[in-house]
Amino acid sequence: MTPDLNLEFENSPHQQQYSAQNPIEQYVLLSKTARGAACLELIKQVLEAPGVYVFGELLVLPRIAELETGPNASYYNTLKLFAYGTYREYLANENQLIPLTPVMRKKLQHLTIVSLAIKTKCIPYKELLEELDIKNVRDLEDLIIEAIYGDIIHGKLDQKNKQLEVDYAIGRDIRTGNIAEIVGTLQEWCDSCETVLACLENQIDRANSEKQKRLKHKDAIDTEIANLKKLIKVQAGNDSDEAMAIESGREMSVGNPDPRKKSTKSKSLKVSGKSWFKNFS
Repeated sequence: MTPDLNLEFENSPHQQQYSAQNPIEQYVLLSKTARGAACLELIKQVLEAPGVYVFGELLVLPRIAELETGPNASYYNTLKLFAYGTYREYLANENQLIPLTPVMRKKLQHLTIVSLAIKTKCIPYKELLEELDIKNVRDLEDLIIEAIYGDIIHGKLDQKNKQLEVDYAIGRDIRTGNIAEIVGTLQEWCDSCETVLACLENQIDRANSEKQKRLKHKDAIDTEIANLKKLIKVQAGNDSDEAMAIESGREMSVGNPDPRKKSTKSKSLKVSGKSWFKNFS
């Protein structure tokens, strides 16, 4: 009878909460004490466990790693396939692996979709049918919908163009040999970021320089406007003084007539009077 490997872990509420947040952790803890058939059963359980899609932590444990060269290497190979491989690889090496239950088979197919999504965000139905060994589109779409509801991928089915459009996919385990490639990719990304940053700094410097030029030009214009305002005020003051002088002159001319003209008029009257009286007599 196969022992219940989950019994010990489920006895602790704290462990239950930790397990819900990190599904693989309970199997990592159990593998430290599992031996023989219990270790093999642990591998089968983790391959069927809902929410567990990464297996690298188990592969490096001594109790699991020692299975690689033993009589139960098929268990280790299957666990490794779920960590890095695809359903097509399973079909090609089925004699070296343990038989898959329907739950295991579906999980490996979901992981295969994830691997395809890493390469391209639009996966044709034709490629999916081939990689997943599915015979009709209806079954393929049902499998994809299950993956979407399982939060394994986010996307939509483009039935018109017969393709899956992926917006998000969970991460998978990374092979040791791929680390250098990942580092190189990240370095290229960092270099690109530095180039963009340098370009942005140049643009900022240029923008600041243009801003200073415009501020100086604005100050010059403001100064010129202020000078013109002062000049206009001065001219307006001069015009006002001149107008007042002219107006004052006019008032003097009307209020105080020329005395010479007055005396001349009176003299004329006197002469006229004498002449009139003289004639009259």
